[in-house]
Amino acid sequence: MNCDGVVRRISSYIDGDLAVSVVEEIELHLKECRECTILVQQTRLTVTWYRDSDLVDFPKDVQVRLHETLQRRISKSRK
Repeated sequence: MNCDGVVRRISSYIDGDLAVSVVEEIELHLKECRECTILVQQTRLTVTWYRDSDLVDFPKDVQVRLHETLQRRISKSRK
């Protein structure tokens, strides 16, 4: 496992959705790679922080702009 592999699998790793063999590869890499270890720790903290926070009710104009921006990015990524 290398850094790119960890980054591609970080969500599944944190969610516990990977095969045991892949988890073992990631954990072996984390023992050797400080940068990936920090990335995993910070991602876990971010997920926890967002999960435990209250929902924010954005003003309608902000919701519309956010939705339009996300739609444009999704459309670009599919091309």
